[in-house]
Amino acid sequence: MAQVSKAPRSPVLHSTRVDKVGFGPRLALRLRASLVIILTIIMLIPVVWMGMTAFKSRPDAVAAPAKVIFEPTLEGFVSLLTTRRQLLPDEAEEYRQRDDLNFADEIALKRGQAIIGPSQFPKQLLNSLIIAGVSTIFSVGFGVLAAYAFSRFKIPGEDDMLFFILSTRMLPPVVVTVPVFLMYRELGLYDTHFGLILLYTAFNLSFSVWLMKGFMDEIPSEYEEAALVDGYTRLQAFRKIVLPQAVTGIAATTVFSFIFAWNEYAFALMLTGDTARTAPPSIPSRIGTGGVEWAAIAAGSLVFLIPVIIVTFALRRHLLRGVTFGAIRKG
Repeated sequence: MAQVSKAPRSPVLHSTRVDKVGFGPRLALRLRASLVIILTIIMLIPVVWMGMTAFKSRPDAVAAPAKVIFEPTLEGFVSLLTTRRQLLPDEAEEYRQRDDLNFADEIALKRGQAIIGPSQFPKQLLNSLIIAGVSTIFSVGFGVLAAYAFSRFKIPGEDDMLFFILSTRMLPPVVVTVPVFLMYRELGLYDTHFGLILLYTAFNLSFSVWLMKGFMDEIPSEYEEAALVDGYTRLQAFRKIVLPQAVTGIAATTVFSFIFAWNEYAFALMLTGDTARTAPPSIPSRIGTGGVEWAAIAAGSLVFLIPVIIVTFALRRHLLRGVTFGAIRKG
């Protein structure tokens, strides 16, 4: 039987067909990328404006219409970090003649003020670092242990216990602020670092347990069983086998727990005074002699944002995978 030879396909036609097939997905990808870029720019506009306001003078910060081009100044940072008093005209003139004025004194003098000491903001920022950092360590540490127990062992009433743990996050913090305030006052925990650390740990623990359980479920138990056969104890298997594989989840849980504790406002406002007051309640309360110090508020917000950026960027390699990894289930 005679064979019918097939004519070779034209490379030009084949290439054109491949290009036509791939055009739709590429267009969709470009549209999604463009949408992400546009949304990112829109979301960053308030942050950029806050950064600009931090370097504006008081008249420029409250100018209408808002000024985009202005002369940068550190007036907002000086107002944030110092305590000042208003000078009388004669006092201001005499104050200008002094030889020991530094740049902060000169900036305050432009507004007819004299610096009389540091503000409480550095102390409040340090309180935020201590309370958020320690509570994050506790909540993530306890969350890892509890998630490992729920993932590896059969616990009576496990579903009910997990639901109860999750239910602690269903109420907004402001709902329980008053009873917690009364309890803390009776126990002597009001306006203490330990009180806020304990409270933030309790609220973050439920989130840590649920997020870490997803990661623990993804780590095959056969690895630990093999280690136990080789003579490892359960604790050694957990430390040498499970923890290295759970680093991604621990990093993601750490970031989210730190952000919650760092940004928390209601408890910090109601349960603290001068000793343990954190930065969030103090930033919006910047009131000067002429009204609200918007430049100081923007400067405080900018400084307050830096630790979160540092923590997030330090753990950025694990963060994206950490958010999605726990949702993938083994076949």
